[in-house]
Amino acid sequence: MDPETITGAIANNVRAQRAHRHMTLDELAARSGVSRGMLVQVEQGRTNPSINTLTRIADALGVTVARMVEVADTPVVRVVAPADVVTFPHGEESSARLLVGSDAPAILELWDWRLAPGEHHDGDAHPPGTREMLSVLEGELSLSVHGRSHLVPTDGAVLFSADRPHRYANLGDTPLRFVMVVTEPRGTPDQ
Repeated sequence: MDPETITGAIANNVRAQRAHRHMTLDELAARSGVSRGMLVQVEQGRTNPSINTLTRIADALGVTVARMVEVADTPVVRVVAPADVVTFPHGEESSARLLVGSDAPAILELWDWRLAPGEHHDGDAHPPGTREMLSVLEGELSLSVHGRSHLVPTDGAVLFSADRPHRYANLGDTPLRFVMVVTEPRGTPDQ
């Protein structure tokens, strides 16, 4: 999917979700920790926000990142074609691909991550109760959660509480690829 389409979808969805909740830009800025100026740029489609920024906005609105990048209404069965997978470049050779997500009845996201040797991604703390499950397809994942490191080898898996700062890193000399499911408790931003 081309970047302009994604930027436009994000702009429309953030605006619509904020309006649905009768939330001002200032309220969304306070809840998300994203500046009012950045929110204006996002809602006007003038910027393509980072994963962390988009996650903070989605969390403040009580929806998934998938809902923020969704181009059309979700049918009963949603097949996502390869061309429609949203990719967030990360460094020269790394990326995070949001394959599919849902916010009803449960908030779920399925990601495909690729990190080049020496690359890492720092994840912000998600809302309380958020969990992540990862399975390493290639390489070895160095996962740090709240300052404690864990190594997950190829074909290994891990489940952790993502409501604290965390880091995915490739400390090896070969590419790292893992799939990740994020599950977040259902609730409103007021809870």
